[in-house]
Amino acid sequence: MKIIISGGGTGGHIYPAIAIANEIKHQFPNAQILFVGAEGKMEMEKVPKAGFEIKGLWISGIERKISFGNIIKNLLFPFKLTNSIWNAYKIVKNFKPDAVVGVGGYASGAVLYVANWLKIPTLIQEQNSFAGLTNRWLSKKAKKICVAYPNMEKFFPKEKIAITGNPVRRDIEDLAQKREKAQDFFKLDKNKKTLLIVGGSLGAKSINESISAGLEKLVQKNIQMIWQTGKNSFVTHEKQTALENNPTYKIHRTEFIYEMDLAYACADVVISRAGALAVSELCIAQKPTIFVPFPFATDDHQTQNAFSLTQANAGELVKDSEARSILVDKTIELLENEEKQRLFAKNIQQFAKPNATREIVKYLSSMINGK
Repeated sequence: MKIIISGGGTGGHIYPAIAIANEIKHQFPNAQILFVGAEGKMEMEKVPKAGFEIKGLWISGIERKISFGNIIKNLLFPFKLTNSIWNAYKIVKNFKPDAVVGVGGYASGAVLYVANWLKIPTLIQEQNSFAGLTNRWLSKKAKKICVAYPNMEKFFPKEKIAITGNPVRRDIEDLAQKREKAQDFFKLDKNKKTLLIVGGSLGAKSINESISAGLEKLVQKNIQMIWQTGKNSFVTHEKQTALENNPTYKIHRTEFIYEMDLAYACADVVISRAGALAVSELCIAQKPTIFVPFPFATDDHQTQNAFSLTQANAGELVKDSEARSILVDKTIELLENEEKQRLFAKNIQQFAKPNATREIVKYLSSMINGK
C-alpha cells in the first residue's frame, strides 16, 4: 500500500494527518507513506520529527487583508498555483500512490487536483464544522469525505460523507490512571486545583494577556497552572516573573507542551481555542472547558466549533473581544463549581469519537480495494 497525505499550515491540519499516517502503519506495517506540504510551513518541521518523509510545494493562500505586501503575494498566487500543480504532478507520478488523503491546507488543493485528474482515488478529512473552500472544491471528485460534525451535506455530496470524528493521538484515552504520574511530572500540588491553558501551537494573544493580567487573582485562589503560551509568546513584566518564580504558586509556563496527555490528565479545567483538533481532543479527554475561539479563523469556524458544544451545555464560550475583562473571573467561577465541571465533562464526552482514526483508515482501505 502506497499513500500520499497532503495538507498542513497549522497544527490543526498536521496532527490529524500524522495520526492517520501512524494508524496506517499500525494496520499495514509495510505501507509506504509520503507527505506533501507547503514550503516554509510548520509541516516541513513537524512531519519529519514524527518519522515520515515530506516534500514541499511552493504554494500559499490568498491574503484577504489589504496591504502592499499582501497585494504582491496575491499577484504571485497564479504562478505559485501553476508551479505547485506541476510539481505535485511529478511527485504523484513518481510515487505512484494507491490513494491520496487531503487534510486541508495550501498544498492539498494541488495534490488532490492532480490525483483526481490521474484517476487516483482521494479521501478528504474535514476537521471543522464549516468546510474550507479547498475541500469544498475537491469534494466533487473525492471518493470519500470523512467529517467530524453532522449536517455537512450543505458543503459536500451527502452520499460521500462519513461522520468519523477527527483523528487524535491515542495516548489521551484513559487519562484518569495517568493523573498522579502527570502531577509528579509537572511538579504540581495534589491538593490544589489545576488550570490548563492552551492557545494552539502559535499561541493566543488574548488568552495570554488575560491570564497575565489576572495571574495574581488566580494564585490568590490557590489555583496552579500549566500554561502553554505558544511560539509567539510575550514579554512578561517584573511582577508576573516574581509570581512564576515563587515555588508556592506552581505556575508551569512553557512555549509548547509535548506531553499533552499528561497535561490533560492533571487538568481540572481547561482554557482553549476552539480549533477542530483541540475540540476533538477535549471531547475524548472529557475536560470541562472554557473556549475562546479565534475570531479571524476562516469563516469564523472556531466560533461555530465551540457553539456546537456550548449549545449542548458541554462547555462555556468567552468571546475573544471579552477575554481580557471576563475570562479569569469565569475561570475561577468554574474551578469553584464542581457540579458544573461534572456536567460539562459528562456532556462533552457525548461528542467524543475515539475510533475516528481507525474508521478513516478503514474507509481508505475499502476505497483502495474498490469496495
